Amino acid sequence: MDQYSCISTAQALELLKKDATVADIRDQQSFVAGHMPHAVNVNNDNLHQFMQDADMDKPLLVCCYHGISSQSAAQFLVQQGFDEVYSVNGGFEAWRVDFPDQCEK
Repeated sequence: MDQYSCISTAQALELLKKDATVADIRDQQSFVAGHMPHAVNVNNDNLHQFMQDADMDKPLLVCCYHGISSQSAAQFLVQQGFDEVYSVNGGFEAWRVDFPDQCEK
């Protein structure tokens, strides 16, 4: 995959069921208040470690607040060698509305 794809929250849920990795790029306070299941809070301080630890062959979902900044982050991660990268349309706000029972704290 040379480019990321934008996907719906429903598609993201299906990928989560198949063991996708979730990179949540929101600030730590927002992440602690709630996030997608098994998400990792990724920021400038831990980006290098995240890329070293992540399985680049697994699907990677990138989540932000509303699905805007996750697009540039997703493109960056594609350029770093991740095979299958997705930006979640609507971000965590859409996820929280669509799947309130699928939010972790």
